[in-house]
Amino acid sequence: MRMQFDVIVVGAGHAGCEAAAAAARLGSSTLLITLDMNKIAQMSCNPAVGGIAKGQIVREIDALGGMMGIVTDRSSIQMRMLNRSKGPAMWSPRSQADRHRFMEEWRLALDRTPGLSLWQDNVTELLLDENGGVRGVKTALGVEFAAHAVVLTAGTFLGGLMHVGPVRTPGGRVGEPASNGLTAQLGTLGIESGRMKTGTPPRLDGRTIDYSQAVEQQGDTPGEHRFSYLPGTASTLRQRSCWIVNTNAAVHDVLRAALPYSPLYNGQIQSIGPRYCPSIETKIVTFAERDSHQLFIEPEGEQTAEVYLNGFSSSLPWQVQIEALRHIPALRDAQLYRPGYAIEYDYFPPTQLRHNLESKRVPRLFMAGQVNGTTGYEEAAGQGLMAGINAHRAVHGMEPLVLGRDQAYIGVLIDDLVTKGVDEPYRMFTSRAEYRILLRQDDADMRLTELGAAVGSVDSERLSLMRSKREAIDELIAFTRDYSVRTATVNDTLAARGMEPLRQGCRLHELLTRPEFDFALASTLLPEVAERIDKIEVQRRDEIVEAAQIRIKYGGYIEREAQTAEKLQRLERVKLRGHIDYATVRQLSTEARQKLASIDPETIGQASRIPGVSPSDISILLLLLGR
Repeated sequence: MRMQFDVIVVGAGHAGCEAAAAAARLGSSTLLITLDMNKIAQMSCNPAVGGIAKGQIVREIDALGGMMGIVTDRSSIQMRMLNRSKGPAMWSPRSQADRHRFMEEWRLALDRTPGLSLWQDNVTELLLDENGGVRGVKTALGVEFAAHAVVLTAGTFLGGLMHVGPVRTPGGRVGEPASNGLTAQLGTLGIESGRMKTGTPPRLDGRTIDYSQAVEQQGDTPGEHRFSYLPGTASTLRQRSCWIVNTNAAVHDVLRAALPYSPLYNGQIQSIGPRYCPSIETKIVTFAERDSHQLFIEPEGEQTAEVYLNGFSSSLPWQVQIEALRHIPALRDAQLYRPGYAIEYDYFPPTQLRHNLESKRVPRLFMAGQVNGTTGYEEAAGQGLMAGINAHRAVHGMEPLVLGRDQAYIGVLIDDLVTKGVDEPYRMFTSRAEYRILLRQDDADMRLTELGAAVGSVDSERLSLMRSKREAIDELIAFTRDYSVRTATVNDTLAARGMEPLRQGCRLHELLTRPEFDFALASTLLPEVAERIDKIEVQRRDEIVEAAQIRIKYGGYIEREAQTAEKLQRLERVKLRGHIDYATVRQLSTEARQKLASIDPETIGQASRIPGVSPSDISILLLLLGR
């Protein structure tokens, strides 16, 4: 029985699984400790991965050698590309997953990872060395495991308390116990903690739903989209539809009358919930003028009758939830498997972390996921991957891997957390990324796979696939620059489709910059184009053609944003930490002195993003560094 490891990961949710797999894949002996080995990578809330900005994160995880994209693809029962009506910077893949298959695939992935061990137990204490750094953990069974680094990914389990109306039950998830002890110990070590709240809706028996009263929402063509850039990950499961229903005035009347019994409004819950995923009772209060809200009936798996009622998160008494749902025609006779509930849990303000997700207070303690104040599987998994990589690198004396805001949504996520902190559960949006044209879902592998290979998280097969794809894209774009289009060949079709005819011949590249003209149309009009595209490997053809088309149509915007990012990167190269005693610089505003001393930014670029630090404060810092 091995008791000594390089890295120990506490918690086997989405952050913990990615962290453990990454550290082990890089060569660190790794132990993953979880309360229940049958609930590894449990989808505690909706059975879906991806969505606006979140889909980009999953593709970045995959590009860096992580597992979430592969696991989701293999367990997918519906795949859709969201925001197709907008520009490609906004396109985001989203997949419904078979909840049980998702957990099975993750468990298989962990079991097949060399150097990774699992232990079922509750971690109650960190073990520290004489310098205050971690040296291992102690569990509820009294077992002590030694390690050079610990990654804490406990999700909603630290001090977890569930609410269904007046009924309060300790637990990290329905049917599972809370984890206590670590928060108090970290407090004695100077790590500040707080409380946050999240929630989940009721689960229904799909056999008791009248789908004739709902609107069907089908997925895209099976196999058209995947998260992973690797071949052979497409789902073989039966694809299923989602369904849309709406609340109404009668539903709202029931909910409104019950607000005095809501833990959110009677003082029972004091913590802050996610603004962008509110409970149904919060919706009727915040949007009192609306008499209807959209709800999504989402299947929990390929075969199960259980469905998830997305949009109806609630902590109201179970009787109220049932009564309200009966006023929705499709759900009039619905049978509940369990009611919705809210859950409060401990988190640690992430400004106490460095960009490698290591604690500023406790050396070699890394944190990832909801303990950092985030919400969402994808945000957790992205942090977990980076924490696992950096825990390995810390153990082996290597420099940390930190992604820039112009490199990845994961970089934006972590920089926002450690620089700005959170006052509510953090959720990623495309609007948070100032370089979102550079951070598209289609080119995550182009941005990150070579970096992953350099740090060892990406194998040679994946790197070779990425390079061959890049070569194919470049060759196709070069072909469009060389291929001449004659007016007689295309003008009749252009005019018939309401497009401006060509006044003279031009290169295909120029024609493809038109919003209405694409490779599909070019292939029907120009046989040589169709022949050229047919030469591309059939399994990757759509992916390569789409990537080339995006680069052609948006090349000017992409180049301009890349130049802007390069200019601002100069501030990221000016190191700040350790050079200035902020308390003595009276030229800085009082708020700036306090914020800079608290966060201790690594660079001038990070300092410029701290709320309360003004451009004039940055000028003063640059002047002092010059001196």
